[in-house]
This record gives sequence, structure tokens and C-alpha cells, in this order.
Amino acid sequence: MHTRIVACVDTGVDDAMALAYLLASPDECELVGVLAGYGNVDAATAERNTRLVLDLFGRPDIPVFRSSTRPSWADVFIPDAGCAQFHGPDGLGGYVDGGAGATMADRSDRPVPESAIVSVGGYRVDDPHANPSEGWDAVRDHPQSASPTAPASGGQDKGGPFPPEELPPTAPDAVCDVRDAHCYGTLHRTAPSSGGQDTGGPLPPAELPPAGHGSGGREQAGIDFLIDVVRQYGRGVTVLATGPLTDVDAAIRRAPDIAGKLRLVMMGGTLTQPGNCWDAVAETNIIQDPEAADRVFRSGADVTMVGLDVTHQCLLPRSAAERWRATGTERGRFLARIAGFSIAANLKADPAIFAGGMPLHDPLAAATALDPTLVSTFDVALRAETATGDFTGVRGRTTGDPVGLVTPDAPRVHVALGVDASRFVGGFTDRLAMVCADRPFLRYI
Repeated sequence: MHTRIVACVDTGVDDAMALAYLLASPDECELVGVLAGYGNVDAATAERNTRLVLDLFGRPDIPVFRSSTRPSWADVFIPDAGCAQFHGPDGLGGYVDGGAGATMADRSDRPVPESAIVSVGGYRVDDPHANPSEGWDAVRDHPQSASPTAPASGGQDKGGPFPPEELPPTAPDAVCDVRDAHCYGTLHRTAPSSGGQDTGGPLPPAELPPAGHGSGGREQAGIDFLIDVVRQYGRGVTVLATGPLTDVDAAIRRAPDIAGKLRLVMMGGTLTQPGNCWDAVAETNIIQDPEAADRVFRSGADVTMVGLDVTHQCLLPRSAAERWRATGTERGRFLARIAGFSIAANLKADPAIFAGGMPLHDPLAAATALDPTLVSTFDVALRAETATGDFTGVRGRTTGDPVGLVTPDAPRVHVALGVDASRFVGGFTDRLAMVCADRPFLRYI
């Protein structure tokens, strides 16, 4: 079976491995395009990393769009230290330029109002859990940021924009988080080669929306691309989201008609296990934009949630990374480098859970998009809680929606609770070992 995929990524370590897995599966997968947005890193860094992976694995023809640069509830996004701990500041375990993120030159010049709401990895800057990856000085000096240099007094959330007295002076040319399109030299995307009628193979270029080059158009173009492909193919294309659900939510809000046609496989959330955020309740992709997640869950789209309930059962051992390195190729060195970084970071964070290796969060979602039999699911009306407090829950938590108990036609989400871990991890390791040795890519030469 040949599955069309549009991937929405925030390319860190496991997103990169998920993309590599899709590219290593040409007989099963057509990767139609990629939307690279904020999450593990900022959107500019995610785009750069995505282009790097596609080029390294032999598919520079696949279009990439810089998509959502911030959550739906915030004006500005700044990566947090927690994600940097598991992905590195560059998102790829230090593989790029000694670990640097994208440069300031990648940002546009639209001004940010002084009342801007700033997300630091899903937390407002006055939340005590906000922890910028480059420290509070970096937040103060960030040209996008109109945020305080440190959390507000007492760390209490006042529920609204920061008062002017808590904000540093903002220059007239301060910039917001919507950025220009940017070419990365040899990593620049080109359009796919020759077109024709669809026969189940690669999507003809005449049917692809434009790549969105031009100031201010990148984010819009990515969402339009997603809308157009879903409108054309319906559930004949699968949207794979391995970052926050901001892109998917934006597409549904812009084009409500696609909701019933959209098949989504997402990595995020948890139903039976603790979360991996400070509160041990929320999961990282959901806490970034719980409002977007909640809207997507209720939209009527066909949603499969691949969360911590199953990804924590799928651990990649160090021996797999060494096997990839032993191929002697740059692909093998790349995968071994990023996997080794993540294995060490997870072991340090929780040796009781991750003694066996790194959890394959995004790769499992990618594999499930191609082979749903890898997981068993439980259908439930799901919600993402958007506030913390008495009778409201914990912001970012994914839980059953009580309204669904009394509303038979409420949308249901397929929540993965069981997984054939050995089949997946073994197949994943083998497939990437083959692509490291270049064998699956002979068809593209």
C-alpha cells in the first residue's frame, strides 16, 4: 500500500529520524511535502534542519514550507531549555555548526507590540516553569521579544498581557515571530520533476501549490498547501504531525470544509501515563498549544493519537546507533550522532525508564501512519485542557471529554494504548541501516 504523507514537524532529533524513516520507505510512502514549524526549536531552525535531512537522504525535490512560528495563543515563541536538553540548541544534538540554531538574519522586520504574549516552550514568561534555552539574557536581547528579562514578581500568572512597567524598552524595529522565506544555499528546495496524471505515484508538480517564497508568505503558503492537498485527496493523504498541532488547527480554521476529509496521525498527549512536562501531567507537544489541540480533537477529523502510552514502550538501544555508524556513510554518522545524543540525555533524565534507550516518539507516529497495525487503539471523545485550576484541570492534559459520554455523535479520537514494540523497533533499526548504506535510494539515482 502506498501512503501519501504531508508532515508537520518541529525538526529535532526524533523528527529527523521520523523523516529518515519515511524516506527509507519509498515503496510504502510518498512524502508530498513538509511544514516545518516551532516546537523543539524555533521555526527557522526547524526549516533548516528539515532541509538538511531531506538533502542528506537524497530527496531535495520535496517542498518544504516554514509554517507556524508561534502557538495560536501567543505572539512570540522562544525555545525552552527542556527541549534543548533532549535535542540540543540546534535541534540535532550538536550536528549543525557546533550546535547553533538559526541566525537572526532569518527573521523579518514586523514590529511586535509591547503587550506581546510570549511563549517560552509553552509557558508564559511569568510562569515559574518558563526556562529559555539560552537564558533570560537571551530573552531580553531577542529581537522578537518584548518580554521581561525574568519572570514577574512571585511567578504568578496575572492572566493578561504584561503591564508596560515590566517590559524593557522596545525599539521601533523590534521584530515579531513571522519570518521571511529563506534559502540555505545548497539546501534550497527545488520543485519536483515532470508531472502528469496521478496514478498513485509521486504527486505531479502542476498539482502542488507554490512553495511560498517571498516576504511574509511562507507561513500562509504552508497552510494553503496543506488545505489544497487535503481537499484534493481527502483521506487519500495522511497528515503526520510530530510537533504542536498549530498548523493543523490553522488549516481547519481557515478551511472548515476539510475537517471531515482529514486523516491525522499525531505524536502527542498521554492518557494512561504521566506527562513529560514539569507538572508530570502534560505532554510536550500538547502544552505548546493546548487550544489548538483541543480544537483539532473536536473538529471531526479522523485523528489517531500516538502518545507516551506507547512511545515509552519503544526504546532505541545504543547498539542500533552503533550499527548505523558502522555503515561508514554520512547518513550513518548523522543518525548515530543524533541518536547517541538523545540516548544519553534520556538516560540522564530518567534512568529507571530509559535504561534501554531513547523513546522513539515521532518515528512511531510515522510508522503508524504507514502501518496502523503496529498499534491498538481506544476510541474516546478527547479534550486538551486549556487552563489550570479548581474545576478546570491542568493545562495541557489530554483526557476524556465528559460531554462525549452523553453525546453519542461527539467526535472520537483513536488513542494508541498498545504497540508491537519489538516489531517496530526492529523494523525501524533495519530500515535505517539499509538507507544508511544507500540501498533503498537506487530508484532515485
